[in-house]
This record gives sequence, structure tokens and C-alpha cells, in this order.
Amino acid sequence: MPEQGNVRVAGVDGCKAGWIAVIRELEDAAETRLAVFSSFEEVLDYSPAISVVAVDMPIGLPERIGPGGRGPEKAARRHLGERQSSVFAVPSRAAVYAEDYAQACEVAQTTSEPPKKVSKQAFYLFPKIREIDGLMTPELEARVYEVHPELAFWRLNGGKAMSLPKKVKSRANGPGLDQRRDLLVSCGFKRDFLDQPPPRGCGRDDLLDAAANCLIAERISNGRAEPFPTDYTRDGKGLRMAIWA
Repeated sequence: MPEQGNVRVAGVDGCKAGWIAVIRELEDAAETRLAVFSSFEEVLDYSPAISVVAVDMPIGLPERIGPGGRGPEKAARRHLGERQSSVFAVPSRAAVYAEDYAQACEVAQTTSEPPKKVSKQAFYLFPKIREIDGLMTPELEARVYEVHPELAFWRLNGGKAMSLPKKVKSRANGPGLDQRRDLLVSCGFKRDFLDQPPPRGCGRDDLLDAAANCLIAERISNGRAEPFPTDYTRDGKGLRMAIWA
């Protein structure tokens, strides 16, 4: 676990432009900045170095998938009520590395029990999942942690899932985003920081998700976060499969 002290943490979320990050100095919350990176490697290489990176992207890909996906998805959904649909099932590593949708579905079916195809939503994230998977090592786990925004908001909301959806019919839901913004303000973020126009290639939801992830990165740094599930397993590369909150 990273040491507490004068450290820098970041909450990261995938976006059309690449990766959006909210970077915060733990000893001076006023030193919070928003940045966009074209690659995840740029996040890791950021200077001055980021001690904890909490990223909303699956880390750890099993060879086969059982009902409901990986353990992290199943553990997270138990707490999210009506928001649990935001946690999609991650397929096998072989399916994630299939670049054609039809092939990905075919591979996913042969590596899951019961056989399950890949959702289009998941397929569109495969390039980013592969990007992180190509960089991750067990040693890098001291810095990089998988998170999920809705589990983050659940944690920040006192263990209660958000009552309003973030999106309705795949479109941003203003009241739901406002609800999350207000919760983040109550957790110490400046309202004008959260209400700033998102950078090109990023949505308002991406900015808010990155901010929530940043607060979980702070919890990780301070030793107050926990993995879901607590008895997580590791994939064939030795990577833990856990969502932190």
C-alpha cells in the first residue's frame, strides 16, 4: 500500500480523446488539475509522479468466465441496486484480444459458461482494456488500481447507490449528473472545477467519473479503501482481479 504523505493521486476515466484524469495533491486539495492523455502510458509517465492511479477499466482478464462475469463485477453489483446495470460483464482475455466483433462474440461464447456473447458496449472498450493489459504487471499494482465510478459514488454516498441514473437511453441525464456533482462538492471538490466545460473529446460524465475515481485513489493512498471481492483471485498474468472503493 502506498505510504501516506506528500503524494499525488489521480482518478482516470476512458474518453473519446483517450484518458481524462483528475490529479490531486493530498496535502493541498486546492492543487487539483484536470488533464487529458492520449495514452495510458502517458498517465504512468506523468511528472511529478502519481503515487496512486485509480482507473475505471477492467484489470485482470481470466481465461474463462462463469455466470455474471468476473468476481469484481459480481461483488460490485450487489451494492448498486438499480445502478448495477452500469457494471458490464468482462469476457475472457482471448475475447478481449479479438478485434472483430463477430470473432469476439464467438470466442466469448467458447470461453464462458453458460455461453455468452459480448455486448457492443464492452467491445468498444476492448482497445483501452488491451492498452492497460499490455502495460500492467504485478509490480505496477502498487500504483494502479481498478475502480468503477458507480461503486465509487456508492462509497462516497455512505454506502448507498445513487438514486438517479447517469444516462438514460445512452444519453447524459442532467439530473443524475447534477446529483453526482453535488455529492462530489460535499466531499471537497470545488463546484466550479466540476462545472467547467469538459475538454474536447470528453463528456461531463467523464469529468465527474474521474473526480469520483480520484477520491477513491485518495482512499487507497490512505489505506481506507477495500477490494471487491475481498478474496480476489489473479489471472494468468498474475494480475489481481478486484474493484477498489
